[in-house]
Amino acid sequence: MPVAFVTGVTGQTGSYLAENLIGRGWQVHGLSRDGDRPAELEQLGVAFHTGDLTDAASLAALVDEVEPDAVINLAALSSVAASWQQPLITAELNGLAVAALIDAANELQKRRGAPVSFVQASSAEIFGDAPASPQNESTPIAPVNPYGASKAYGHLLVGVYRRTGLRASSVILYNHESPRRPEQFVTRKITAGAARIKAGLQDRLVLGDLSVKRDWGWAPDYADAIARVAAGDQPGDYVVATGVSHTIEDFVAAAFAAVGIDDWRPYVETDAAFVRPADAAELRGDASKIREVYGWVPTVGFDDLVRRMARRDLELLEA
Repeated sequence: MPVAFVTGVTGQTGSYLAENLIGRGWQVHGLSRDGDRPAELEQLGVAFHTGDLTDAASLAALVDEVEPDAVINLAALSSVAASWQQPLITAELNGLAVAALIDAANELQKRRGAPVSFVQASSAEIFGDAPASPQNESTPIAPVNPYGASKAYGHLLVGVYRRTGLRASSVILYNHESPRRPEQFVTRKITAGAARIKAGLQDRLVLGDLSVKRDWGWAPDYADAIARVAAGDQPGDYVVATGVSHTIEDFVAAAFAAVGIDDWRPYVETDAAFVRPADAAELRGDASKIREVYGWVPTVGFDDLVRRMARRDLELLEA
C-alpha cells in the first residue's frame, strides 16, 4: 500500500485529497496544526501527526518516521489579502516550509534508494501580471502580491530539486471552490451571504472590485489532479484549471440566482476597503499538459459549482 504524507490535510483541498487517495488504496498521514483532527478524516483512516511548518527539523523527523512514497504540500497561508498584512509569516509558511519538506523528501529518497514523489501546491498567483491569457507552464512568473511571491519561491524550488533526480512536481492550481471553502474567501462569502439574505438574516453583502476575473473550478476535481500527479511517474509543472474565466459579478449573479433571487443589485455594495493594493490580471489557465499526460479534465462547470455552494449554504441555515 503506497503511503502519502500530506500537509494541509484538514483544509478544503486537503480533505478532498485524503478522500481521493484513500479511495485509490493509499495510506494517508496528515500533518495537524495544534492537534486539529477532524472526526470525518479520522474515520476515513487518516493518521495524524502534530507538527509545525516553521520547524524544519521536526518536519524532517516526521518524513523520516512516516517514510512516505509521496510528500504532498498543501499547507499555506492561502489568503492573498492576509499576505499583505502578514508578509513575513507568508514567506515562512509558503516558502521556507517548502524548502524544509522538499529537502526532507530528497534525503529520504537517498536513504531508501527508491523514488519519492514530492508534489507542491503552487498557485496561479505566481503569474500575477501575466502578459497574455490563458497561462500555461511556460508563462513568465511575475507575482503582484506577497502571496504570489511566496508561492513563486516554492514553485521554483521544485524545479531545482527535480533536476537533482527527485520526482518533484508543481501543480499550479487556479481558484478552486466548494462548500468546504471557509467564509474568509470571497466565493464562500458570496454564497453564504446570498443564502442569509434569502433567509432574511442579512440585508446586504459588501464586496470589493466586482470586475476581477478568475478561472474557478471544483475543488474535488483539483484534488483528483494532485492525486494523479502524486501517483504518476512523469514529474513536472502542471497547470490545473478549467480554461474559462468569470468576473466576481458573474459569481454574485449565479449565487443569488441559485437561492431564488433574480436581481442581486439591491443587496450588494462595493467598498474600497476590500480592494487589494495590487491585483493580478485575468487569470485563466490552459490545462492541456495535465490532460495529455494524466487524462485529467474538470467535471463540474461554473454554474453548477456556484449552485452547489449556494444551495449547501441554504441547507445549513435550514438545518
